[in-house]
Amino acid sequence: MKACILEAPHTYNIKDIPVPEPKDGEVLLRVLTASICVNDVRDYNGDNNFSYPHIGGHEYSAVVEKLGPNVNENLIHVGDHVINDTTDECGICDDCKFGNENICDEFTKGPAYFNSNGYSGFFGFSEYVVVKASHIYIYPKETPSDIAALTEPLACVINSIQRTPIKMGDDVVVLGSGAMGLLHVLCAKQQGARVIVSEVNPERAAFARQLGADVTINPMESDAVEQIKKLTHGRGANVVFNTTAIPAVAAQAIEMTAKTGSCNMFSSIHPNDPILVNAGRIHSNEIYVTGTQNGTRETYRRALNCICKSIIDVRPLISRVYKPEDIVEALEYAASPESYKVLIEFSK
Repeated sequence: MKACILEAPHTYNIKDIPVPEPKDGEVLLRVLTASICVNDVRDYNGDNNFSYPHIGGHEYSAVVEKLGPNVNENLIHVGDHVINDTTDECGICDDCKFGNENICDEFTKGPAYFNSNGYSGFFGFSEYVVVKASHIYIYPKETPSDIAALTEPLACVINSIQRTPIKMGDDVVVLGSGAMGLLHVLCAKQQGARVIVSEVNPERAAFARQLGADVTINPMESDAVEQIKKLTHGRGANVVFNTTAIPAVAAQAIEMTAKTGSCNMFSSIHPNDPILVNAGRIHSNEIYVTGTQNGTRETYRRALNCICKSIIDVRPLISRVYKPEDIVEALEYAASPESYKVLIEFSK
């Protein structure tokens, strides 16, 4: 099978490797379309923590090609169109037992990150991949594979949205209008909020308004916290989502959150430098500060439902589609400010 293999930073090779065989409780998938995540770009640039060689790609749609032993044939069939939850939780630790499998520590210690006997990775950037049958979600065949490939990022955003108590008429701030920021805009509008987007790039700000943002501000023109307070009559935003990786913006996110409001650190922080926080203000104003990582079993299903039922239209976020042979060009375009979601089509 064809696979895009990251041998070292900035070194991708397209190789023909054996098609894997599904073991007990596993299924073989043929990848249809894979979406490039910002983490795939970071991996390409060497900002990673895994073993080489590596086959990335954790956002993808696929078709079931073969069932391994002891897979329920009444529920899963060859030819089903599916997406895969790539969080390979251990199922044993307290996080898993309490239903927080999306933050299982053992996941990042497994073969997706470190494999001394072969390839690490999620294998979305290859023609075939073997996964646990319990991790797949079947979707209608009439749903296009390109938009189905965006289930994983939408699942992460729905997890973020559901962690905050957005109510009708609330002011919601989204910091950053990359693909994940815009998915927050689409979801927050569904909750009945007025959505304010903070974005320095005027083209991105205009696109955010096109997708439903009610107001956009430029944090480079004047203090972002003061702009938000002016828009909210001094109160601040009921809910703030930080979708940027910048430590200084994370600090501002807390400062622009209203009394009894919620601030979610959706993005990982790069570099992960500590920030100064006014703990007294958090205490006296009962501000809720949290974070979210990955999608959950529930939010994967909800994300797929939203895509298949056209509740959330993710198609405007698709910037370009590439062939596997052009993965380097695809990654470089994905890193550019004019792109949102860049796809790689492996099969139809």
